Amino acid sequence: MMVNTPVSATQGIQPEMRKRWLYIVPCVFVTYSLAYLDRTNYGFGAAAGLATTLHISNSRSALLGALFFLGYFLFQVPGAAYARRNSATRLVFFALLSWGTLAALTGVIWNFWLLAVDRLLLGVAESVILPALLILLTNWFRRAERSRTNTLLFLGNPVTVLWMSAATGYLIQAVGWQKTFIYEGIPSVLWAFVWLLLVHDGPENTPWMSQAACDSLKHQLEQEQQAIPHAANFRSALKNGSVVWLCVQYFLWSVAVYGFVLWLPTIIRQGSSSSIQTTGLLGAAPYLLAILLMLLVSHLSDRTLQRKRFVWPFLMLAATALLGSYFATGHSFWTAYGFLILAGGAIYAPYGTFFAMIPEMLPNSVAGEIMALINSCGALGAFFGAWLVGLLGAATGSSRSGFLLMAVSSMGAGLIILFLRESPLKRPAIGMEAP
Repeated sequence: MMVNTPVSATQGIQPEMRKRWLYIVPCVFVTYSLAYLDRTNYGFGAAAGLATTLHISNSRSALLGALFFLGYFLFQVPGAAYARRNSATRLVFFALLSWGTLAALTGVIWNFWLLAVDRLLLGVAESVILPALLILLTNWFRRAERSRTNTLLFLGNPVTVLWMSAATGYLIQAVGWQKTFIYEGIPSVLWAFVWLLLVHDGPENTPWMSQAACDSLKHQLEQEQQAIPHAANFRSALKNGSVVWLCVQYFLWSVAVYGFVLWLPTIIRQGSSSSIQTTGLLGAAPYLLAILLMLLVSHLSDRTLQRKRFVWPFLMLAATALLGSYFATGHSFWTAYGFLILAGGAIYAPYGTFFAMIPEMLPNSVAGEIMALINSCGALGAFFGAWLVGLLGAATGSSRSGFLLMAVSSMGAGLIILFLRESPLKRPAIGMEAP
């Protein structure tokens, strides 16, 4: 549908509209980066001898890694409902304080069961972050911008793992894995206050946007909502068959992603017999490729307003690369590692585009809760991926079975998207272009 904004007025407020990309997007990126840091540095603690230090079995270590995702599953939908009805920014503030403290405690607690509770609560604290941030972005950005803004949010994932892979290995070598957890938890607590100062739930009463820019943006977002099929409430949205399939799809995708993320350092160290510093450097390469592919895919998706065709091929490519690692493991570490680089890049590439699909299927009144539900199913997939890949590695003494599990899961996720019914939206609202 067309937004009737005069050309002169549009040109006059363009600089203010670009400020959204300078204020909102960097803050969202930093917040999700900190969440991902405190979520995934456990893999480096495990590779650095956490199980030996705490005198626990490798299977218990795998359970500790997975418990985060069980807690992450629990409060996503209620968190999304609170963010939509009340305030996403306040919810993120309290979550930052909570997970920063709990992440630091991971390096303090020695008792297995207390550590298990801490990891579970860490998952609960972080469970509200992604739904709240996605809802926040829908309040600030239009459909033709959404794949890119989502991608810049999700870039907090591979960018964090990229520098963490290099820095955390050296930090562990310098101060030990326990102090590393403490040092990497503190920034989240400090950032909470910066977040509260800089970010607003919507353009209303924002100091750096004029009333004209605010009204224009709100008008465009309202026009876009009129093109989306109606859903009376959360329960009625569940009757959409595509929602159910997306829940299954994201479960399978997350099995592969988090099996990969949490256990990649251990897989590399076992295969190459490298030091923890070298393991960190080798572990960074897949995420560098992921960053490049995520930016490219989101740009092409927003430019064409096509979503499916930029999701399923990359998941199938990731599955093929993981199968390549499965067959190469035990014969050539470097061949298996090359396939891992390709798999890591491909499995991350379509994240922003995937989450741009959902607000095009459902109105804002339910899209946030549905994204939270889908991400909850992903949390369950992450729990099983993190647990089973670690468990299979501990049971077999090899990473091959884990590669096979991740490959099958990624392939299943890709096939579901391939056969998913297209969104009814075909044309964007006409208005201001994004920078």
